[in-house]
Amino acid sequence: MVFAHDTERSLVDAAKLINTAESEVDQLNTLADLDEFVKANEYSGSRSHTMGELRAVRHLRPRLRAVWTAEEDEAVRLVNNILRNGRALPQLVQHDGWDYHLHATTPDAPLDIRMAVDAAMALVDVIREKELVRLRVCAAEDCNAVLVDLSRNRSKRFCDTGNCANRTHVAAYRARKATA
Repeated sequence: MVFAHDTERSLVDAAKLINTAESEVDQLNTLADLDEFVKANEYSGSRSHTMGELRAVRHLRPRLRAVWTAEEDEAVRLVNNILRNGRALPQLVQHDGWDYHLHATTPDAPLDIRMAVDAAMALVDVIREKELVRLRVCAAEDCNAVLVDLSRNRSKRFCDTGNCANRTHVAAYRARKATA
């Protein structure tokens, strides 16, 4: 394991959130889309189920994406800003079958704030461990999705949103065959 289980989970969830904006059709267009995303990624706490909540979550995506592509000092500034705006107060909690892990907001904080602060807390660990290289953009030429490389040897290059690795490898194979 590279990071604590809650850190890994928050990083993967943040990447999934960012990637909802990376396909041809935005995957968070409706409240039902948001409901499905929240349920699939097991976000806890209160919800307003309003268009304002949906807009706030959608607005979070580019803020998190900026950290994925930032140099260390800029990443620190962005993460600190998220933590400050969320009035983060880290606490150990246990809920929904999860063992003790960190939450830095109250369960009744707005969904976008909880999502942002959870991601920021995970990004704190990434920055402290000097592992920003694990936050990447997919290596496929036609993909802008982000990924978290949790492999032991830091070798993950392609996202999980489609068949990017397979498409790239097939294209390279065909190019080699064409020149042979």
